[in-house]
Amino acid sequence: MFSRRHPMLFFFLMSFSIFMGGLLLITVVTSILLSNTFHSSTATPTSEVVGIIKIQDAIIDSADVLDQLQTLSDERLVKSILIRVDSPGGTVGASQEIYAEILRVKKRKPVIVSMGNLCASGGYYLSAAATGIVANPGTLTGSIGVILNTANIEELLKKIGVGTQVIKSGEYKDVASFSRPMTNAEKELLQDMINQTNEQFIKAIAKGRKLPIEKVRTIADGRPILGETALRYKLIDRLGNYTDALLWAGELGGIDGRPETYSVAPQPSFWEEIWKSSLSNALNRTFGQFSPGLAYLYAPGR
Repeated sequence: MFSRRHPMLFFFLMSFSIFMGGLLLITVVTSILLSNTFHSSTATPTSEVVGIIKIQDAIIDSADVLDQLQTLSDERLVKSILIRVDSPGGTVGASQEIYAEILRVKKRKPVIVSMGNLCASGGYYLSAAATGIVANPGTLTGSIGVILNTANIEELLKKIGVGTQVIKSGEYKDVASFSRPMTNAEKELLQDMINQTNEQFIKAIAKGRKLPIEKVRTIADGRPILGETALRYKLIDRLGNYTDALLWAGELGGIDGRPETYSVAPQPSFWEEIWKSSLSNALNRTFGQFSPGLAYLYAPGR
């Protein structure tokens, strides 16, 4: 009876269920494999070392990174910190929190950033606070700007016979609603927020990299920039790989030769691994574009 009355809704629900079931299966298998490969050193170092922090994937929550920065900053035998960043960026708040903490920590000891394949938008935002930045010639970085993705599925809802009712306390309480077109007043409100947040980005780079703010403004249009070009713009300090960055961090920390490394990254449990692995990433990529949140995010094709 249900399928006869609402065939499109039935088809949608069945397809969604199959899709989610497949993701869950992939997640469980992936998590079991990953659980055997993630190992972190938590023993107190016995000699002078470089502290290592890894920032990978979308930057959504800053708590773990802040904890690691504070712990490594307080550890006497950690002479410098190397942050390996491979991220398209993430939320505005999390990127700003990590940026501020790096500024604070580098007053006590050097902080070097090593850029991997991708260190864009919010990934570059936090990197700009470091003592120095190393990137590969082909690293994709830059993407200085702010994005807000919304969706309007009003016509789809009409086709499957679903309506919405909204009771709100003010004109803008349901701004960026997915069930109706955006008004001109709402567009202006959100554009003002975008412009203000983008200005925060520009000022943060100018401060962290000690660059004239107008020079930063000329490239703050969201463009992706290769590491080789970023060096010319003085957005990074050196071209090189992870080893080059590690040796530089050791040198700044007064360590001779290739330094030993030390990490205080938390060891995730099996269920934490499930949440943080493929299911979480897939859901974020699939539905994240519909979430009306400001982001420092490199998001091609969205």
